[in-house]
Amino acid sequence: MVRKPFRIAVAICLCFAAVTVWRVHARSAAFEAEFPPEGQFLSVDGHPVHYLQLGAGPDLVLIHGASGSTRDFTFSLADKLAKQFRVTLFDRPGLGYTPALAPQGVTLDAQTDLLAHAARDLGLEAPIVVGHSFGGALLMDWAVRHPDQIAAAVSISGATYPWPGELDRFNSLLSQPILGTVMAYVLCAWVPRSYVISEVGSVFAPQQAPAGYADYIGAELNLRPESLIANAQQRTDLRRQLRELSPHYAELTLPIEIVHGTADTTVDLEIHSAALAQNAQHAHLQRLEGIGHMPHHVAEPDVIAAIERAARRAGLH
Repeated sequence: MVRKPFRIAVAICLCFAAVTVWRVHARSAAFEAEFPPEGQFLSVDGHPVHYLQLGAGPDLVLIHGASGSTRDFTFSLADKLAKQFRVTLFDRPGLGYTPALAPQGVTLDAQTDLLAHAARDLGLEAPIVVGHSFGGALLMDWAVRHPDQIAAAVSISGATYPWPGELDRFNSLLSQPILGTVMAYVLCAWVPRSYVISEVGSVFAPQQAPAGYADYIGAELNLRPESLIANAQQRTDLRRQLRELSPHYAELTLPIEIVHGTADTTVDLEIHSAALAQNAQHAHLQRLEGIGHMPHHVAEPDVIAAIERAARRAGLH
């Protein structure tokens, strides 16, 4: 006969699980209502891709980093670039409003193929491609594997090489098939919004986030279980994939502009951008003194100037 304390414990666990699932669906719906898609959707081999286009001129693609979406660029930079470019922004798979390609095991190559094919389907034959942070890895994968579909590359604080040290334990656990799903549901249900907003501010260190950025960016969308899992899996697998990708940078012949802050503690300048500038034939690195991980917000004129240089070097301006 099952003892009463055990039955009570089981009942409490079931109640907690039911409330957690309910809160996940309620909070996810609330976040999506507050931060709806900014653009439109196209289907690439049956997979939806969320994109936004602005302006007119030479084609320019913007690719956001980890835990990001199109909103990171539409806060300010995209509108300024749209004065001289046709700007196309994509949500990477699993983030924003582009669904994940699979629950686990999505490679950098698969992400790149999806967005490169989306760009092609939109009529962008050889755009300038700009990538921030994790987007810098996708940018370099695009340049290596789709060289006929890119005119120039601009890396903003890009993660482009494997780095030393241990992998992040939290993301490693979150990327596991069963444990990760449980963790994602608990986090989505119970992590307070105040914590998410504080994390948004920390990524700008030593600078501060621009006024209104935390309210605009929709970082709460990253609490949805599918986004938590996709983000963790992509981060966990990135180093291994960069180990395979980075030896091919020496083969590239396109113009590459690199912008990286000397105070960036998220993506190390020397390991990533300095190495890229040394190993790629036509790469130019601009070091931004005292700037952290978000130069496209806190050093926006320097980023725009780098994109304009890339356009001139590619013969598009």
